[in-house]
Amino acid sequence: MKNVLSIDERLKNIEALLLSQKTVFNFEELAVYTGLSKSYLYKLTSIGQIPHYKPNGKIIFFDKKEIDTWLLRNRVKTAGEIEGEAATHVTLNGKKK
Repeated sequence: MKNVLSIDERLKNIEALLLSQKTVFNFEELAVYTGLSKSYLYKLTSIGQIPHYKPNGKIIFFDKKEIDTWLLRNRVKTAGEIEGEAATHVTLNGKKK
């Protein structure tokens, strides 16, 4: 049984590697690539919150570069970055009295 799981895990890794080489995803591939549920992706496409294409008006496609950019939006700064900005602000503006 352990060998079966190992083969299954290997197959999933190979599929993920192959998927990452594509430049255009269909809906199913995008769900696997992002790890987002299909229902959530349907919601995002229907309200225009995720970049997508409908060349024939029905089937939805996604550009990998656009999806990567979309996934990496709204970056959250690290505590170190915030502390550095605060220190710079205090140094430049002086302490308020």
